[in-house]
Order: sequence, then structure tokens, then C-alpha cells
Amino acid sequence: MFTIRPADFPQDNDCVLAIFREYIASAPVSLDYQQNEQEFAVLDEKYSHPNGMVLLIWKNNEVVGCGAFRRVDTEICEMKRVYIRPIERGHRLGEQLVTALMSCAKENGYQRMCLDVLADFEVARRLYVRLGFEPSYNPIPGTHFLGCDL
Repeated sequence: MFTIRPADFPQDNDCVLAIFREYIASAPVSLDYQQNEQEFAVLDEKYSHPNGMVLLIWKNNEVVGCGAFRRVDTEICEMKRVYIRPIERGHRLGEQLVTALMSCAKENGYQRMCLDVLADFEVARRLYVRLGFEPSYNPIPGTHFLGCDL
């Protein structure tokens, strides 16, 4: 029913942009500080091997979720944009997606994965902790910064 596979740039560029924008619009706070449009202009550079990856969740021929990681330095990557459409939640897709991202990052040579998650996303934070992520330095109130050795 659901398939998780890496995005193929440039073929999947429009799908990735659409689901990333849906994720941004769903956030309870403005994510404008992340300079998304600048990032979107170089998606394949930031999110293609060897720097990173985007995984898309497909249901039939439609993208219903995404997750990504990108390079911080030679040993550390950052998990980004983990999102599943609300109507598709409850199928353990988040766990499958995060686990797949962690495995792919390790295969790409990263030794550590970091992420930040808004305080409102309590279910996601609990999932990350269950998968081995631990709190790290937190420079922004209302956000949890977590990291995990791969």
C-alpha cells in the first residue's frame, strides 16, 4: 500500500517541492527564518548523494509524506522535513521513515544525525527519543534539539 523510496532528482523535483511546501504550511509557527525558497533553489545539491537524501512516501501514484537529511559536516547530518499527511497517519509510517533515514545516513558515511522538533510535535519527539535520539544544546525556546549516534 505504501512505498518509501529516495527522490530522484530532477525527475521528482516538483513532488519534493510540493510536499515540502505542504509541510511548511502545516507548521503551527512561521518557518520563514529557515530561508526555504533559497534552499529550494538548490534542492538537488543539498539533498542528493553524497550530501543528503530525500525519501518520499508514495501511496499509489501520490506522494503522501517525506523526510530528508542533509550534510552538516563530514560526520554529522541533519534530519529535515519529516512529514506525513494527517489522513495517512496511524500506519507507523513515521517510524519506518525515520528508521530508513537513519540507515541511509549511516550508509552515506555519517556518524551522527541531529534534528530539531517544535514543542507542539510531542508525538514526533517521543518517536525520536524511542529511536535513540537524546536532547542536545537548545538555542531556541519552544524547540527541542536532539541527536543520535548512528
